[in-house]
Amino acid sequence: QVQLVESGGGLVQPGGSLRLSCAASGFTWHTYAIGWFRQAPGKAREGVSSISSRNGDTYYADSVEGRFAISRDNSKNTVYLQMNNLEPEDTAVYYCALAHPFTGWAPLSDHEFDYWGQGTQVTVSS
Repeated sequence: QVQLVESGGGLVQPGGSLRLSCAASGFTWHTYAIGWFRQAPGKAREGVSSISSRNGDTYYADSVEGRFAISRDNSKNTVYLQMNNLEPEDTAVYYCALAHPFTGWAPLSDHEFDYWGQGTQVTVSS
């Protein structure tokens, strides 16, 4: 049974940093993609970043390029999203999602993902 558990959200001031974790289990870490998505109140869900098992390919939305970094620790079955220079516009519930099996380059369309976590709240405010 696939499980995705996000953690690391919280309240941070503008310009601050947070690191989100997505602990994933219940599948074979060979062909997969894990993505981070977010949804702010009253807005549609949007893709933030993803990483694929295909050469560790990564992808970032324009809104976070240069500020966020996605990485994986295969020994811990965990994917991280390091978020720096946070802005109030980054406030949202952040979800991790799994596409499996998946052999392509890092995707960022939510329809490509099969499993979703429960989400973690990130609030950027002074």
